[in-house]
Amino acid sequence: MTSIVRADSLYCERVVRRKARAFTLATYFLPPRKRRASHAFYSFATAVDEISRSGGKNTKASARKLLDFRRDLAEAIEGRPRGAILREIRWGVREFHLDPSLLFDLLDGIACDERSDCATWDELESHCDRIANTVGILCAQVLGIPGGPTKQQIALSHARTLGVAMQLTAILRDSAVHAREGRRLLPDEELARFSLSRDEVIGNAALAHDPRWRRLLIFEIGRARALYERSLPGISMLAEDSQRCAAACVIGYAAVLDALEQATTDSLRPRTSLGTMARLGILWGAWRFRGRASA
Repeated sequence: MTSIVRADSLYCERVVRRKARAFTLATYFLPPRKRRASHAFYSFATAVDEISRSGGKNTKASARKLLDFRRDLAEAIEGRPRGAILREIRWGVREFHLDPSLLFDLLDGIACDERSDCATWDELESHCDRIANTVGILCAQVLGIPGGPTKQQIALSHARTLGVAMQLTAILRDSAVHAREGRRLLPDEELARFSLSRDEVIGNAALAHDPRWRRLLIFEIGRARALYERSLPGISMLAEDSQRCAAACVIGYAAVLDALEQATTDSLRPRTSLGTMARLGILWGAWRFRGRASA
């Protein structure tokens, strides 16, 4: 049984390493049980995201797969988990006394976000916030927020802001790929702000060289940076053994924005990645941040 548990934990850890280098670095600062739970929940969200995309333009096929996964999640919570991720999810729910309904909310939020086209920033922010709210509560229960209800509500508000910033960063990182695939883009209102239209962007091989596209990305990067800045006060409200992790999330995802900004002349690359020095800088910055928070 111990070997199965270890294999399941390692499987989720590999998913996180493959999908999110910045988040992987952040979890290095967590004690083992919190790190294991964080990997499980991230892997769960990744699985939902991949299922929601698997049908391509065939939304009915994706909906059927999501319904099957929802049933599998219900069975896992009841004590019949199948597969490494759901076995780890069941462990995390029991270990941290989580409300299972949060997982179903997260599943629905990610699935809805993938299917939706947004016309305005308010609509996109609402999509991001729906996921960020659920993730914020999950993270709060795993990372820990000492203190009474008032402090917890304030900390959760900051966690939601951080979640929206991270969602926006992921959207910006993948926006050009989405354009090539004809999938959901940045909102029409945002494109129009920089004299772009949906038709001009979709399938445009020369998009990376369009100064309007570059100005749009820089504008959205500034918006995401402002959100990260607003989330900072919530870090010191977390349990002491979780503060460096949260700081690394802020620093790491902000570094993704830096890399994206530098790559705007080649923004149709599949992904924006962090170099070795950038990753070392994230670790050092998070270590120093924790020192300031406890001073």
